Amino acid sequence: MEPGNDTKILEFLLLGFSEEPELQPLIFGLFLFMYLITVFGNLLIILAVSSDSHLHTPMYFFLSNLSFVDICFTSTTIPKMLQNIRTQSKVLTYEGCITQMYFFILFAVLDVFLLAVMAYDRFVAICHPLHYMVIMNPQLCGLLVLVSWMMSALNSLLQSVMVLRLSFCTYMEIPHFFCEINQLIQLACSDMFLNEILMYFAAAILGGGSLTGILYSYSKIVSSIQRISSAQGKYKAFFTCASHLSVVSLFYCTCLGVYLSSAATHSSHSSAIASVMYTVVTPMLNPFIYSLRNKDIKRALERINRKAGIKVLSVLGLKNYP
Repeated sequence: MEPGNDTKILEFLLLGFSEEPELQPLIFGLFLFMYLITVFGNLLIILAVSSDSHLHTPMYFFLSNLSFVDICFTSTTIPKMLQNIRTQSKVLTYEGCITQMYFFILFAVLDVFLLAVMAYDRFVAICHPLHYMVIMNPQLCGLLVLVSWMMSALNSLLQSVMVLRLSFCTYMEIPHFFCEINQLIQLACSDMFLNEILMYFAAAILGGGSLTGILYSYSKIVSSIQRISSAQGKYKAFFTCASHLSVVSLFYCTCLGVYLSSAATHSSHSSAIASVMYTVVTPMLNPFIYSLRNKDIKRALERINRKAGIKVLSVLGLKNYP
């Protein structure tokens, strides 16, 4: 069959995790639970930051952006997977696959950029505390987020356009729970050399560059902390970046673990299961990491809880009762 306009009528099959019928309700319930926790937890972070004036600082501005991106990140894959399980259909149209791939790459790269920006914010806060508010002014914070969005969107658009040039000749099966770019280009019946070069080049430049920036920032932070004379001062300085360091470690370790394990085992099914760690588990855990050990976030959430309780009592007509 000659490759060409066949892509206009293509449909893909997302094979997911298991084809066993008895496991489908368990998988559906587990991922629905994780998705709801992810959305609820990150929305609470956004609400806490936006409603508390004490949290209108660069660090929490970036954190609220990260929470928003995490919601979008999981929303590109999980709802479609849940719909497929509920309807017992694994079909994803060609247009739907390209769209899902575009937004998945967009928000994945945004996650990477925001983690790098947050590392720079912690670097300035610890290494240049007296000039922190001057350096991390609102204009610079907005510019850093805007540039992150623009670079992520351009990269995602370029990757998607390069996939559009590929020809797919048959009814294809993707051994994953979403339209992952690496799995997709492996199914092409045309030359995919340029796609692979672009994919690995972007991963090295964007992902590797961001990781290098994070490591450099933390090397300077560690060096600065070591020069602090008091143990209490060292603990306080380290505590300000402990949550971010935990999120960075979780995200990058799971990403590297997925791709190194898949490269070693050459198992697409194992890769799909491992991908859950950075696509679902990490965004779900981020709000807990930032809220459980952060007194400012805890206080903001407690104030929201109290206000919500007062409103409920007011609605019930119990506000004046002891």
